[in-house]
Amino acid sequence: MNLLLISAVVGSNPLLFVDGFHAPRYTQLQNQRRTIISSPFQLLQPSQQLRRKRPRAVIQLENSVDVVDSGEIIVSAAAGAIADRAPCFDNGVCATEAPSSSTSDAPSAADETKATTATATNSKNSNEDSISYSGEAILRLGSMTGPTVWSEFGKLAQDNPSIANLGQGFPDWLPPSFAVESLVSATIDSTKSPHQYTRTAGHPNLVKQLARRYSQHFHHFEIDPMNEVAVTVGASQALYLSLQTLVKPGDEVIVFEPFFDLYVNQIKLAGGTPVFVPLTFVPYDDNEEEDATITGGTWILEPDKLEEKISSKTRAIILNSPHNPTGKVFTLSEMQVIANSVINAGPQCVVISDEVYKYIIHSPPIHDEQHMKASSSCPGHVHFASLPNMWDRTITVSSAGKTFSATGWQVGWCIGPSHLIAPIHQLLPYVQFCASTVIQEALARSLPEADKPYEGYDSYYEYLNDKYRKKRDLLGKALIDAGFAIPDYESSETAGGGFFIFARITPELKKALPSYRLEEPYRNNPAAPGGVARLDWALCQWMAEEKGVLCIPSSPFFSRERALEGASDEFIRVAFCKTDETIERAALALKSLRKLDSGSNADEDGEEVRDGGNEGDEDSSVKTKEEEMLVASVE
Repeated sequence: MNLLLISAVVGSNPLLFVDGFHAPRYTQLQNQRRTIISSPFQLLQPSQQLRRKRPRAVIQLENSVDVVDSGEIIVSAAAGAIADRAPCFDNGVCATEAPSSSTSDAPSAADETKATTATATNSKNSNEDSISYSGEAILRLGSMTGPTVWSEFGKLAQDNPSIANLGQGFPDWLPPSFAVESLVSATIDSTKSPHQYTRTAGHPNLVKQLARRYSQHFHHFEIDPMNEVAVTVGASQALYLSLQTLVKPGDEVIVFEPFFDLYVNQIKLAGGTPVFVPLTFVPYDDNEEEDATITGGTWILEPDKLEEKISSKTRAIILNSPHNPTGKVFTLSEMQVIANSVINAGPQCVVISDEVYKYIIHSPPIHDEQHMKASSSCPGHVHFASLPNMWDRTITVSSAGKTFSATGWQVGWCIGPSHLIAPIHQLLPYVQFCASTVIQEALARSLPEADKPYEGYDSYYEYLNDKYRKKRDLLGKALIDAGFAIPDYESSETAGGGFFIFARITPELKKALPSYRLEEPYRNNPAAPGGVARLDWALCQWMAEEKGVLCIPSSPFFSRERALEGASDEFIRVAFCKTDETIERAALALKSLRKLDSGSNADEDGEEVRDGGNEGDEDSSVKTKEEEMLVASVE
């Protein structure tokens, strides 16, 4: 197995291991060329002393991934390189140790030279073969088959289990007790024995429960459980099958920007063309003077921006409310604008309404009486299919994972009229025979229990909302203390749902970020849009590698063109679906960002230097209790 390293070398200099392995200082990398080096995989021991100021010059590569340096393609790595596109999210549980190697097995300089030449040739040939023999799906994805924000930051979390992970959107606690008990009882139920295949379109017990519930959500419209419900492996597959049954080459699918990045590639896999309609960020204070205070704000849909993108080619509009990544709750009036656009586009246009966060409306739009009245069955959330004339034009997508803190259960569903659901039923057996029977049965037993009083609340859903509201406030305070600007949820000036805060980067945070983080080699990153890591990416990577807290940059949630224009520069996505302990550790790490802005700067080599004392001064060696805890959590 070979390890490809992008390394800075000059002339006959030996290999300089980087990205956590005996790295040279940043100044040694300046004005040096990058060279591809290949060597047999060896166990490389990280250098803890250099860990905090290593330049990022190792890039893990995979099939057809173009690595760009100064605008030129260096190499397209062949299959067999070690990029991990399915990173472990279990805090290092699935990490594996590299095979050890004795000193006698180390390659000689001559062997390395031969290996370099051979690998370069093989990489070129293998890459050409890979392109020649790629299937239609891979060809449709094109450059999107390379490393992603999830593989990049998932690896950072995997490599440092002690990191305060506010990145990936999964809760780090157990599902509610009644859900776990339902799973156990379903598993050991000898009378029904749900351990074999069930109905492909959905386990009968589950589709009946879903039909009953959505009949109430859609204002007592009676839904046929066998013909208007389809159960899938998670909401992602529900979206995939919806697009596969709707879209053909040449069709356009409208996506509101920023967007959950999965949408774009699923549209491409179906042969469609994503068309982006930007949401507009409206700050609470739009003072554009240089010394003005940066504030949070609200994301809104401007009708004219949607209208100008609607055409006879529009096959579908993907609506995600509550919205990932911004937390936006689309208002009833905005949904009516979308409904009018669907009608104007023509009879071919439908809406795919992604509603996985519908039970997490932590800041409902209480000042919008019409909206709240329309959301009576699920406070704060309006089901798009419940709007006049929209049932026949809507596929509603949801899942159990977010609601029951059980993202690993992977049960999702589509609800809609039979003429839209029947094609999904037809396609399901060719994707997988059925979702897990045991999990479907467990969910069918859990749903009625969720409506009952729970932990002192009238229902589990009320408990869930209050739980997330408290976590939102805990994280929000930490972000404000660190210098971020966030939406004003407490006064209900901005409605919010889901479990992400789209935090705004302020000038003081940009100042705290070491300037070299915005320069080469950090700037060149094939996982970032267009291969360019801008401010949002640089800040998140720095916080993860140096400060012990992991957040997600916003640029992957924008189209490539808009990200490169800087539309995403000011924002990062921060998850609060984490234990209070995790949020509190993150708060301590975030607090250090403001300390850096007020009491330190960065020297030309990228080292942080604290003002007010030299390294040898007695006062400079004194750490507060908070600082000691922070260092312990990072290391």
